[in-house]
Amino acid sequence: MENLGDSVWSAAVLLFFLMDPLGNIPVLLSILKGIETKRQRIIIARELFIALGILLVFLFAGKPLLNFLHLEQEAVTISGGLILLIIGLRLIFPQKHGPMGQTPGGEPFLVPIAIPMIAGPSVLAMLILMTQSQPGNMTNWFFALLIAWALSAIILQTAPALLRVLKERGLIALERLMGMILVMMAVQMLINGFKVLFAG
Repeated sequence: MENLGDSVWSAAVLLFFLMDPLGNIPVLLSILKGIETKRQRIIIARELFIALGILLVFLFAGKPLLNFLHLEQEAVTISGGLILLIIGLRLIFPQKHGPMGQTPGGEPFLVPIAIPMIAGPSVLAMLILMTQSQPGNMTNWFFALLIAWALSAIILQTAPALLRVLKERGLIALERLMGMILVMMAVQMLINGFKVLFAG
């Protein structure tokens, strides 16, 4: 039982770090900028549950799904890197309608909060790797995912309150900084994907 608990919590911590809710807060705030705080919380909750659904699909059917679509794990990494690169460039060089362009109803849906901020390519790839390496531990991986998601949800739901502390000027500064960090992360993600691709 001790080993079971250790594996669940160690996997949960790993998934939590890959979700990176603290690092996502500045981007989340910039994406939801201008939306009423109460509505922000509803949007965040909606995107969290969408992300959880996607994560569960990849946990239980990720590898068969990729095989069915004839997609390699590198494709998930490279496509996620491209999306992050575009978002990062738009944060550094803002457009009239915000980092994601004009969105229906003035709010994001599915992209980029659910995907790739919460259910990012690194998390999806890790879920596939976990289930491939130890398919008999699906219960462990399920609870590890729920723990990591719940911790991320708590942190992201506090994000709107930070706007009152940061004010507009602080948010703009964080927006530019996060844009540069996202570009670097995206480039590294692309490098990792191409490394594996060419090595294979």
